[in-house]
Amino acid sequence: MVVFDRDADQASDPTRAEHSPSPDRSGDDHRAGRASRRSLLLTATGLMAGATVAAGGTAAAVTSPAPGPSSSLLPGQPGEPAGSRREMPLRIDVHHHAMMPVPVRDWLIAHGVIPPSGGPLNTQWDIDTAIATMDQYGIALALVSAAVPAAFMPTPALAVELSTIVNDSLSAISAARPDRFGWLATIPLLDAADAVREINRSYDELGADGVLLTTHVGTRYLGDPTLEPVLAALNARDGVALVHPYDLPGASPIAVPAFLMDYAADTGRAAVQLIVSGALDRHPRIRWILAHGGGAFPYLAGRLSLGRALGYGADPAVVRSALRRFWYDTAGPMSPYSTPSLLAAAGSDKILFGSDYNAIPAATLGDGVAALRADPALDWQARAAIARGNALRLFPSLAHRLR
Repeated sequence: MVVFDRDADQASDPTRAEHSPSPDRSGDDHRAGRASRRSLLLTATGLMAGATVAAGGTAAAVTSPAPGPSSSLLPGQPGEPAGSRREMPLRIDVHHHAMMPVPVRDWLIAHGVIPPSGGPLNTQWDIDTAIATMDQYGIALALVSAAVPAAFMPTPALAVELSTIVNDSLSAISAARPDRFGWLATIPLLDAADAVREINRSYDELGADGVLLTTHVGTRYLGDPTLEPVLAALNARDGVALVHPYDLPGASPIAVPAFLMDYAADTGRAAVQLIVSGALDRHPRIRWILAHGGGAFPYLAGRLSLGRALGYGADPAVVRSALRRFWYDTAGPMSPYSTPSLLAAAGSDKILFGSDYNAIPAATLGDGVAALRADPALDWQARAAIARGNALRLFPSLAHRLR
């Protein structure tokens, strides 16, 4: 879900158990001005609907996390001796939205994107509450990202300005608490040269662990030829990219909010474009994470083979290979409904824990953790890999940060 309505050896051990929470721890219409910009951004990012559904119209969940599951013990799973129990390892969260660091919030207020006070749950974030919530739900470290609408700003200059403030802020959060936070850089995709410069700055000067890429900018999806320099820059760095959805281009608001259904289709469109355009093969060193369990892609991938008869699609072998090339996070949530299909398509070694906090309330994060614990399709080895082991394979530099 998006932000808006529109010691190291222990770390590598996937059997390390949860502990109790620690108390110390484009606008060309200039005449429309700020009003039209705000309208554009709210529409593009789903600000209003997500606020009501996720937050229940209040911000109380941000400052008062609901009680979480009290035990990390798992019931016996298929293949284990009768009566066997295993403990869930502390999790690494690859999908955690730090919304908003103060400088980012101030910028968005100044540009009319969010109100000066109040506003939806997902525009409210602070480091102390985040760490308390992580402790409560057994999250050792989070890779923070900010799904702000840099790709939907009216001009490239504003997109660069916003991305710069976001990335400076996220880098500062990680530097202040490297034992609890890594970070993914926001990349401004309106102009490919701007995007490459911010990729280089984020890695070389700020120490980013990876990037967050929006599925599309305007009607151009990842894999579009105009974005080729961006993918080449990431490929050269063996970059990790979290692909995050927004509203479908040109979609009108309807009774079902965009975040509920359209985001899954949007992620699927980006994955398909990467495959059919050949970008996935041209840039084999990029590690792609598809948010929210891959959206619709893992479940509709067979339509790519079907589409060949109609002039747009891919060979079945290409589709099977692509399914295994992508990584997928558990935000959405994945468990229990999507798990069997995702396991069949990609395998448990390509699934990562993602919470989607704080685009969702803390109590909803707890529900997702409980569902993952109880998911009947997962044995304890798969749970350990999803919770921690897979993330350490994808981001090996995180191991030395974990206590």
